[in-house]
Amino acid sequence: MLTLSQINKSFQQKTVARNINFSVSAGSITAILGASGSGKSTLLNIIAGLVKPDSGEVYINGEAQNAIAPEHRHVAMMFQDFALLPHLNVWQNAAFGLRMRGVNKAAAREQAQALLGEVGMDNMAERHISALSGGEKQRVALARALAGTPKVLLLDEPFSSLDTTLRSQLQSQTRELVRRRQIPAVLVTHDPAEACFMADNIALLANGELLQHDTPEAILRRPANAQAARLLGCLNVSPAHYIPPEAIQLAPSGGTPCTLQHSFRLPIGYRIEATHPQWGAITFFHDHPVSADDCRVAVDESRVVRFG
Repeated sequence: MLTLSQINKSFQQKTVARNINFSVSAGSITAILGASGSGKSTLLNIIAGLVKPDSGEVYINGEAQNAIAPEHRHVAMMFQDFALLPHLNVWQNAAFGLRMRGVNKAAAREQAQALLGEVGMDNMAERHISALSGGEKQRVALARALAGTPKVLLLDEPFSSLDTTLRSQLQSQTRELVRRRQIPAVLVTHDPAEACFMADNIALLANGELLQHDTPEAILRRPANAQAARLLGCLNVSPAHYIPPEAIQLAPSGGTPCTLQHSFRLPIGYRIEATHPQWGAITFFHDHPVSADDCRVAVDESRVVRFG
């Protein structure tokens, strides 16, 4: 288990972590979701030992880590830019961390080959890194990160440069390997969809503060405040409330008349944007296009999340 306890960190006048507390159990993923500059990467660096907190402690399996050097923490990282060594081939990259820890060449190659098999790269072990696609490079990076069974896996937006299909495949593969190997993992992302898809828990971070920490289902059902709702990419958010789009239904015969602003065609259905006399600007989805004359809606007020 990974635990962050009362973590605080400032750089000059900017606070990037204020009293951060959360735990990640073995085999689960916690996504740290926040905008650029919110403190996400700083938390990863504190866990890895690359940055020391001003106060607080990092624990791995109950052992305090602040006094332990990064190279002795057994924490692995995956990056957006792959960080592979171009002068080494595939299996040599996958085995690099093992070799640095003193594992002999034959044993390191055997372990690397087994991991490459798990990520579908065993038939490319001798291939040069420059001959790989982006998805293949990230699979090598995943194999390297898991070599030697790290105590914690840190994922710093590793899938953001991949196309949609590859990203989905690698997200699923990484999630499965984390669970199978029972490693606690922390994913840094600014993508709410990725956080909800991959993570067992989400930590919403803004200006170094933890706004909310819970399961994706619980956070989506009831964001703590407007800032949390916007980080999640929710629609129909004001300082006072959040209206889930599914709480808004077209009701031509008895709904409240609204001013239609836009009706957009989507791959499935239509996105409708309108102005409601009570709720202001609203967005919802419908199977068919909506005309200005038919734009009357009913809002299920029992599903409206009110803040404060």
